Amino acid sequence: MTTYLAFLRAINLGAKRKFPKDDIVAAVEGLGWTDVRTHINTGNVRFDCPLRSRAKVEAALEQAFAERAGFEVPTIVLTPAELREVAERAEAFGHDGAHYVSFLKQEPSPEVVRRLEELSSAEAVAKVGGRAVHLMLDTAYHQTRLGNATVEKHLGVATNRNLTVVRTLVEKWC
Repeated sequence: MTTYLAFLRAINLGAKRKFPKDDIVAAVEGLGWTDVRTHINTGNVRFDCPLRSRAKVEAALEQAFAERAGFEVPTIVLTPAELREVAERAEAFGHDGAHYVSFLKQEPSPEVVRRLEELSSAEAVAKVGGRAVHLMLDTAYHQTRLGNATVEKHLGVATNRNLTVVRTLVEKWC
């Protein structure tokens, strides 16, 4: 069995997109996967499963979540080692302001990375490492033009978490 961490995108937003933790757990367990755990109700899930292909894990989860929730739930899957690496890279930046990480479904090409990173300014910096985009902000997240929507526009499906959540998940699950 392999341990994976799944990050669900766009759940519990508004009245029509509710997907409670118990339903998430039931959907994952319904796949026959074990040791399912969640962290806060924003779509952070840890589980063990026999599949080795990240793409197959994501596809199975997305199908199970859509059936259970009644709406599409894009899902990005990482291994504990990958999440640890993301957290270590974040610490290396030494940014004292707001720090968010957007997890990507696919690793972007160098050209696309360059274009996104060129959008950085004194108030908002984007640094891409593998399937993680570090957004380091000196302004409030909801006021920046360099948020997850911009990441998705350039790099495709993504979901983000603040660095506090990333650190907590590393401590709990890695």
